[in-house]
Amino acid sequence: MLTPPRTVVRREAGLYALERALQRRGFRHVAGADEAGRGACAGPLVAAAAVLPEGRRGEIDGLADSKLLTPASRERIYEQVVTRALAYAVVVIPADEVDTRGLHVCNLAAMRRALASLDTRPDYVLTDGFGVDGLDVPGLAVWKGDRVAACVAAASVLAKVTRDRIMVELDGTFPDYGFAEHKGYITAEHTAALREHGPCREHRFSYVNVAAVSGLDGRPPRSRRPMGARPDEPMERFGASGGTVGVALGEQPRPPAPVGEDVVMEGGVR
Repeated sequence: MLTPPRTVVRREAGLYALERALQRRGFRHVAGADEAGRGACAGPLVAAAAVLPEGRRGEIDGLADSKLLTPASRERIYEQVVTRALAYAVVVIPADEVDTRGLHVCNLAAMRRALASLDTRPDYVLTDGFGVDGLDVPGLAVWKGDRVAACVAAASVLAKVTRDRIMVELDGTFPDYGFAEHKGYITAEHTAALREHGPCREHRFSYVNVAAVSGLDGRPPRSRRPMGARPDEPMERFGASGGTVGVALGEQPRPPAPVGEDVVMEGGVR
């Protein structure tokens, strides 16, 4: 029995090469999934999935990893993805659910839900960085997938723009923190605001820097989030201490970011 020839996809072949290779092998509808907000210590985690059309209709001018795009370019490409995609879906996981279930569990669940919500059933799934189990179709985890596969890049733009819009809205409710500027990531200004005002309900209390300024860092992770405060007010502080690293407890901490975008927290450039 003859085996099919091995398919080699070279990075220099462009953003659409991987999808085109899969489509030539019979996987007509290739879905990409990605998330935004993993490194933030405030606001929701947002995951998205997208299936782009085959051929020229699926080629979007300027499409790239959302972290490499300017805000204006992201908005423009977002509208193109929404208009052209055969199917897309966005899932928002609030901060309290991240605290309750854990970041990685929520990340996988959000991408799984986004993929399951697609109107067009994918024949193959590409994800950014790590695989998503529980799917009934074959898939591949692609390192830096949002820079390698167009459908993953499209999903990254959907997730990033959606989350940025949410953070701008939250800035109107919680004006003391500067959410519209840093989008919930750790900056010097965000750290100073946390120390002055304490965390609000949109902060993630399972993150070491938020737990530190809340005075709840001695409690188990699932009991750190206080109850009973009004949703539009900061939480009552039970004490204050230092702490500037905005990562979930149990994960490897990253150094504080000098600017407030996930381009820094997730390895890109602003």
